Amino acid sequence: MHALTQQQVWQANIRLRFARRGAETVLAERHHVGPLRVQRPFYPESRQVCHVYLLHPPGGLVSGDRLQVEVQVDEGARALLTTPGAGKFYRSDGQRSVQQHQYLDVAAGALLEWLPQENIFFDGVQADTLTRVALRGDAGFIGWEISCLGRPASGETLRRCSLRQRFEVWRDGQPLWLERSTYSDQCAVFGAGWGLRGHSVVGSLVCTGTDAQLVEQVREAVRVEADALFGVTRLDEVLVCRYLGAQAQQARACLQAAWAVLRPAVQGAPALTPRIWNT
Repeated sequence: MHALTQQQVWQANIRLRFARRGAETVLAERHHVGPLRVQRPFYPESRQVCHVYLLHPPGGLVSGDRLQVEVQVDEGARALLTTPGAGKFYRSDGQRSVQQHQYLDVAAGALLEWLPQENIFFDGVQADTLTRVALRGDAGFIGWEISCLGRPASGETLRRCSLRQRFEVWRDGQPLWLERSTYSDQCAVFGAGWGLRGHSVVGSLVCTGTDAQLVEQVREAVRVEADALFGVTRLDEVLVCRYLGAQAQQARACLQAAWAVLRPAVQGAPALTPRIWNT
């Protein structure tokens, strides 16, 4: 796996556009290069909301891989994107890093839900990840990211690494939420009280356009074990949920419980779990 030649490195790009057609949202355009695909659109709740599953058939990223996802949601459209399984970032060959960049553009009157499953970063990884959300006018967004730093169940912690992560939400060129994390060899953040406190799983959920009262509703809806931490804050128009613990499954459960509270307020419909999460 780590002896791949330069010719075997994956360079993949996918570009999707969702548009409003009458009362329904359709996947109006899809273009891809390399091993990034989508299944056919699904409508498990109504024709107003288009559900799409992003697929990466290789199942993981190795040294030199470059993945780019571009999503455009046109005015009035509503889309939900997720993935069928965890993303895996394998140990680097020491020379080439992995890059996964995602650009999500949401027009006025549109709403995007970005709910991928977790990313697992193996010890020795060299990676750069970016999710940048550009909102126009009154566009809405609910999205999360979950990172597993190492594989504690297998006795592997993330210590030898060079990992940069960015999760950004902008509205009309102004920043609403900027989260930037950097992990490197012997970095103090892994054990520090101001950092990860020895935990290995980090999750963040960001939701725009919420009322202050939803903060308490989310806090009441989410329960975590004593060895994990979960917090909810509101910064101007952005509500942010944070998980810090040791289990990806628990992180998903916490963020999904928060989503179940927030979605009716933002989407006007109850949270319907994508079937792919149960397979």
